[in-house]
Amino acid sequence: MTSQIRKATRLRYFVNNLPEYDSATNLTSDSPHLKSEIQSKAVLCAFKQPCTYSRNLDGGLYVGASGIGYMFYHISKSSKFSEEKEDFLNKCLEIIKTCLASTKKSRNAEATDKCGFLLGDAGTYAVAAAAFNASGQEREAEACLNYYKEMGNICIPLSYTSFGGDELFVGRAGYICGALWLNKEFKKQVIPEDLISRVCHSLVESGKKYSHRHRSPCPLMYSYYGIEYLGAAHGLCAILQMLLSCDSFLEANPSAENDIKETVNYLISLQLPSGNFPCAMDEIGPNARKEEEELIHWCHGAPGVVYVMAKAYLRWKDDKYLNSALQCGEVTWKKGLLRKGPGICHGVAGSGYVFLLLYRLTGDDKHLHRANEFAKFLENSEFLKEARTPDMPYSLYEGYAGTVCFLSDLLEPSKSAFPFMDVF
Repeated sequence: MTSQIRKATRLRYFVNNLPEYDSATNLTSDSPHLKSEIQSKAVLCAFKQPCTYSRNLDGGLYVGASGIGYMFYHISKSSKFSEEKEDFLNKCLEIIKTCLASTKKSRNAEATDKCGFLLGDAGTYAVAAAAFNASGQEREAEACLNYYKEMGNICIPLSYTSFGGDELFVGRAGYICGALWLNKEFKKQVIPEDLISRVCHSLVESGKKYSHRHRSPCPLMYSYYGIEYLGAAHGLCAILQMLLSCDSFLEANPSAENDIKETVNYLISLQLPSGNFPCAMDEIGPNARKEEEELIHWCHGAPGVVYVMAKAYLRWKDDKYLNSALQCGEVTWKKGLLRKGPGICHGVAGSGYVFLLLYRLTGDDKHLHRANEFAKFLENSEFLKEARTPDMPYSLYEGYAGTVCFLSDLLEPSKSAFPFMDVF
């Protein structure tokens, strides 16, 4: 018994004792309670991580003030908050304007600080553009869009960075992510197709050159600070997802699409029997982590890889991609009640988003049930008492601001999407 207790303390997740789905399960969420939770947590995030000219301006969308601004924008779009829409939007703009003022004081920043989507100024300008547009401030929105377009030209050259300028946080994949999100939010092509395609060309060319130079087993490979990551945060799967989301580029470049497809197929070959994926290429085969040390997060592991598999399935209509995505869901259900906190990067809300994605992808109520159960667990006394406190506990990716987005999406699951990662 003692050895079992010792083993349990080493787990990175809470043991899932949540009820499984059956046809009698009530899938209707407690809307009044959820709305109250969303509003109170949103206010708490803004209070606990205030945005001033001297505080919380670093960290971009990931852990900075602009991520709190995005949270208010995200919930302002929900039809369940139509009465509060204007207040939420105004709060977003209040925060974002302070962030913009800060970026204008640091014009001599590194290229990655300016072009980075999740960890740079570009993400702040993208959210600002969308929020200004939603509030009818067209001139301000256009100015932010112009900045975003300028940043695209900076990250196109293959010499953009020396440490790996292709991933999601500060690289080309992140730039494409923001461009696609802006086009969706504006419901028109505000970031030119030609610009997006040129960034895609650089992204593919960079991956081909690296793969050839390092004799990689697939046509496209990338590294970030010397590590060949596979997960969503800095790795291969988010890069592939962004390339797969650019239909015009794929249609005009069939050879590039073939390279992308071969690389996705290679990624599938790395899926472990559990359904999870290694964090990086140096963790495959004999160097694989022990099962209890596996990372099952959005940033590293199945909860992030699921998005590229879903996108591949939607693009190529091959069931092997759907099956891979479903395996991601199974391991997330088993081991996704993470002890690292409530966030979307490496927390319970990030795991919950996997089930909202699979619900939209398959229409299977089992996944909506699982999303609801993970949301309930966020209020469980065991979680509240024993979960770790993240470094930035109220931020978008590490903390409760991302949780607010997840809970808001639970109110309208057919429209739900992990922030900036909608595959539909």
